[in-house]
Amino acid sequence: MTTEGPQARDRLRELLDAVLDEQNRTLREMADGAYASPYHFTRLLSRDAGEPPVSMRRRVMLERAAWQIRHGTRVTEAAFAAGYESVEGFARAFARAFGHPPSETVATDRGHWLPAPNGIHFHPPTSLWVQSREQPMNPLTEQMIRHDVDDTRALLDLAGRLTAEESTAPVLPGTTVLSWDGPEESIGAVLDHLVWTKQCWVASIEGHDMPARGGTSVPELIARHEASAAAWLAVVRDIDARGAWEDRIVDALCDPPESFVLASVVSHVLTFSAHRRQLIRHALRRTGHEVDHGDPIQWLQTRHQEQARQQEETR
Repeated sequence: MTTEGPQARDRLRELLDAVLDEQNRTLREMADGAYASPYHFTRLLSRDAGEPPVSMRRRVMLERAAWQIRHGTRVTEAAFAAGYESVEGFARAFARAFGHPPSETVATDRGHWLPAPNGIHFHPPTSLWVQSREQPMNPLTEQMIRHDVDDTRALLDLAGRLTAEESTAPVLPGTTVLSWDGPEESIGAVLDHLVWTKQCWVASIEGHDMPARGGTSVPELIARHEASAAAWLAVVRDIDARGAWEDRIVDALCDPPESFVLASVVSHVLTFSAHRRQLIRHALRRTGHEVDHGDPIQWLQTRHQEQARQQEETR
C-alpha cells in the first residue's frame, strides 16, 4: 500500500482517519469526512489499502473493542462504542471474528488484532498501527473453512423445521462415516457428529481436555456449532499465520496418544464435514424437504451479494 510523494501518503492518511472518526458511522459520513463522494472514497481506499472502508471500520472497531474489554471495559460499553445496536449482535460478530465470545477475552492470550489484507490495525489508545509484512490467510483455505461452517449452520437452521420423529428416524440405515464414531443413521446423529468433530479437534490442537459434548436438540446443536466454528476458524488462522501446516500435534485425547500433521487434520475435518453435509441433504430429501446443493460457488455468490447489500445500507 505504498504510494509516492508526501501528498499521496497524506491523502491515504486522511482516508483512514475518515474511516475511524467516531462521528462517521456510515459510508456517506466517512466520504464526507474525506471530502469525496462515496463511490470515489470506496474506490480510493479499496485500491490503496486493499480493503473497502465499511469492512475496515468494522474490523478495526472489533479490534478496539477487544483491547477495551481486555483492559476492563464492560462488554455492553464496548459493543455500543463499536457501533452495534445490540450486545447480542456484537457478541455474534465478535465470536465469529476472534474465535471466542467477548466474555472470554481476558482469559485468552491471542491479542486484539484480526487478519487484515493491509497490515492496518487498531493501536491503543486511539491510533492505527500499520504492519508492513502481514500476509492474509490463503483465500482458498479461508473460503473452504468459511463455507464449511456457514453451510453447517444453514443445515442446522433447516433441521429446526423438522419434527422430533423426522430428526431421529433411521432414514440412513447402515450408515457409518468413520468406524470409531459408530452408526449415523438419522439426521440428528449426523448433525451431532458434524459439530462434535470440530469440538474435539479444537481441544486437541489447543491442548485442552475432552470437551463436554452437550445436548443434541437443534438449539443446543446451534449453540455448540457457533462456539466450535468460531474457535475452529481461529485455530486454522493461527496455523496459517505461523506457517505451521507441517507441524505435528500429539493428540492426548486418543487412546493411546497419536501424532498428526496439522495440514492433515484440517484436510480430515473438511473432507468428512463435506461428506456429512451431503448425507444430511440426502436424508432431508428422503423426508420430503427441499434443500439446496451446498455448492461453494452459490455460497460465495450469495455472500458477495450480502456484503454488497450491507455496503448499500451504510450509504
